[in-house]
Amino acid sequence: MTQPPPSGPWGSQPPQQPGNWQGYAGGQPGPQGQWNPPQQQWPNPTPAPKKQGPLKWILGAIALIAVIAVTAVVAVSCAGGKGTNNANGGGGSTPTSGARSDIASANDTGPVAVITEDPSCAPWGPINDTLADTTKNGGWSSRDTSIPASAWTPEMQAMYQAAADAFRKSADQTVPLIKITTHRVMRELYGQYIAYLRAFTKRVPNYTPNDNNLIATGITFGMVISAVCQAITFGSAAARGPLISAAQPPATIAPIGDINEPAQVLTSSNPVCGNWNMAVEQFVSDPTYLAWNKEDPSIPAGSWPPQYKAENDSVRPALVRLSDSVEQLGRESKNPTIEDLGVLAAQYGRAFIQGIGTYTSADAYLFNVMWRTAGAVSGACKAVGTN
Repeated sequence: MTQPPPSGPWGSQPPQQPGNWQGYAGGQPGPQGQWNPPQQQWPNPTPAPKKQGPLKWILGAIALIAVIAVTAVVAVSCAGGKGTNNANGGGGSTPTSGARSDIASANDTGPVAVITEDPSCAPWGPINDTLADTTKNGGWSSRDTSIPASAWTPEMQAMYQAAADAFRKSADQTVPLIKITTHRVMRELYGQYIAYLRAFTKRVPNYTPNDNNLIATGITFGMVISAVCQAITFGSAAARGPLISAAQPPATIAPIGDINEPAQVLTSSNPVCGNWNMAVEQFVSDPTYLAWNKEDPSIPAGSWPPQYKAENDSVRPALVRLSDSVEQLGRESKNPTIEDLGVLAAQYGRAFIQGIGTYTSADAYLFNVMWRTAGAVSGACKAVGTN
């Protein structure tokens, strides 16, 4: 698979996902490096570090992104959770007048935090794996996304239609998870996964290259969900989340709306899109990130050579800047969902930073939540024409 340009709306691409759930065919390759967290067969409950060699990355020139590899959820320990405090990712929610009784997260009105348990993780894994299996064959991974529907061969038309059917089914299967998650931000993530997959399927008959941004964004929202659940299962959320300061409460809460027909987070450009993308570009072009990105993430801090110790110390300021930037921009967006996503990325970034000195391979899930959330918002901006 060819390499994409070195940057895009999400910047050069970050470490590959930890864990080993099934990924979607057509994942985008990117810069080479060793930051590839451990892989294990679902539902093995513990990570098994293994060096992976050349990586395939997600976040790059979004116009070339196919369906990106999404990890499946190892969710043996994911059941439960009230979403009511920092330890389990809620943030001091209080009962809301008129809250919907069929939505478990309806009363989660506090600040977004690192999530340590969520009952929706277990059913998410099979949904993810089914879509991954369905899209493995048929040429989807090697398709040329620059070819519009008007120039498709019969074989290409059949391939796109089969993929669209799979995306539509996956979106439909995800709707019930909106009800059972106990966390507002997970409800929003599921909603965006559904909304962007469906938006792409509707565009397939008249597909143009820009429409690939829709499916790339939807799949990246799915990757965020997977990383959240993996951080729960492998313990990094519980180990790091309680040690960071709680975020400030949200300015407003997005209405739940029609869970059967979630709306895209952006249907027109938002003023923060340009600065959001710039923050990501600055991070991935930072020399400290470029050096750190070449490390083997399966090596725990206790076994780091002096070079790794120095590189991890050096990359901290860049990680702090990115975390602070996405939270600030999220709050400036005046869009309650983007605000929640900005705080989600920031808090997981801070949790990752907090754990650098005692790093284990499971901590990579925290980084992936931060990075892929940043990528999903950038993808949403790109889908409405903001580079």
